[in-house]
Amino acid sequence: MEQSPATGWSPNDGLRPARLSVGIISAGRVGAALGSALERAGHVVVACSAVSRASLERARRRLPDTVILPSNEVPARAELLLLAVPDAELASVVSGLAATRAVRAGTIVVHTSGANGIGMLGPLTEQGCLPLAIHPAMTFTGSDEDLDRLPDSCFGITAADEVGYAIGQSLVLEIGGEPFRVREDARTLYHAALAHASNHVATVVADALEALRAALWGQELLGQQLVDDAPGGIAERVIGPLTRAAVENTLQRGQAALTGPVARGDADAVAAHLQALSEVEPRLATAYRANSQRTAERAHAPAEVFAALADSADRADR
Repeated sequence: MEQSPATGWSPNDGLRPARLSVGIISAGRVGAALGSALERAGHVVVACSAVSRASLERARRRLPDTVILPSNEVPARAELLLLAVPDAELASVVSGLAATRAVRAGTIVVHTSGANGIGMLGPLTEQGCLPLAIHPAMTFTGSDEDLDRLPDSCFGITAADEVGYAIGQSLVLEIGGEPFRVREDARTLYHAALAHASNHVATVVADALEALRAALWGQELLGQQLVDDAPGGIAERVIGPLTRAAVENTLQRGQAALTGPVARGDADAVAAHLQALSEVEPRLATAYRANSQRTAERAHAPAEVFAALADSADRADR
């Protein structure tokens, strides 16, 4: 049975790989959280790189026993090398490590980029490293909540062979996550789906909060609070339960969870919404119109709704 040269681990050994010496490039939000989770699982983060002040503080707080080194010195100490750099920097980091032959043959090299598979690690794979792409399907804020969320998160794994998949699965299970496979050629589509579900939802919610604040601006809340643009106010308390319910209903019931004027075919309400939003901020109306168009398509809305959307777009272009 094939083994990882660095660890001597093979699938015959069961689901748990041996205790690994872990190196992290770099200790940003993702790297520090995963490093801390791996240490909780019994591995040892022996070295990490950190450049910014925030990364240095995060590394010292979450990985207090880990030595902080320049990135080119981290791999020499690692059996598992975690590349937790931004997507735009990954290719240059890999090429730099390969050019200097900084990573020993047999090292398990893991990157956390959602959009990239193991092809990005090709220069290191050619030097005898075991490549893995392990992407946590979760947003990271740099707060302690990140560690609490990891056990409830799914992780998309791409590997070169069954040994790689077994190791990736074991690492994810050890930190309490749920592993699943992503084909190499599907990484971009996979990442697009996650971005659509997280980044764009955040934008929609932020737009909704802006519109609601405009509707309630200056109003007093039970003699205690005036509506303003500070976070955590009445706008968030109104939108929060509604948004959470909509997301949960969609996850549990799919398309059947869709409600509202578009789904009901209420073209007059849709037109009125667009007019009100355009008076506050035309870009809010533009975003609402685009989302309503897609909602109408999903809901097979009547022609009157599509006509109202088209009429609103025509007026906006004049």
